[in-house]
Amino acid sequence: MAGMEALAALLADRTRAAFCGALLDGRAWTAHELAAHAGVAASTASEHLTRLVEGGLLVEHRQGRHRYVALAGPHVAELLEAMTAFAGPPPAPRTLRAASASEAMARGRTCYDHLAGKLGIALKSGLVELGVVTAELAVTELGVVWLKELGFEPSKRQVSRACLDWTERVPHLAGAAGAHLCAVFLDRGWVKRIGTTRAVALTPAGERGWRELGLV
Repeated sequence: MAGMEALAALLADRTRAAFCGALLDGRAWTAHELAAHAGVAASTASEHLTRLVEGGLLVEHRQGRHRYVALAGPHVAELLEAMTAFAGPPPAPRTLRAASASEAMARGRTCYDHLAGKLGIALKSGLVELGVVTAELAVTELGVVWLKELGFEPSKRQVSRACLDWTERVPHLAGAAGAHLCAVFLDRGWVKRIGTTRAVALTPAGERGWRELGLV
């Protein structure tokens, strides 16, 4: 239980939670960028980041004078997504801009390196209908062939796993398969990022591409 207490203490702080939420986009951020995002001083950010790195939630990379940090891996992203879902609905946005951003995130977003939100759940539903994955999100024999046709190559990473979606409250597809599909859709212009947030949307080309693949 001591480990659970330490983890809870790490994420109980609002600034550290904000850092982890920002890093769910899968990119490496500088300490300065995270400080600005959370509205704290650089020295304060540095202290919090050190704790998160020491706690195993983040990894650090130094390039010249810059200190970059990122989530320690997809397992951390899935933990954060599940904890957010368990915590219940966030407070209602106070401004129109915040409400629009929240709605965009709910429609579609990246969860580290895979798709989440309504778009992620639509992808999962399409894959289940096609027989690519089971209802429990295990890749089938047919799914292995289907994924290989899209350039997927197995690696040491778990092929698929369920990641609890914090807005939809049901699992979406994570793991190597989920990451590969997200990368393919972004590369083909089927999914586009919205601004600098994690929000993404299916493009008209993506709608056609998903229909051709049988996902809709």
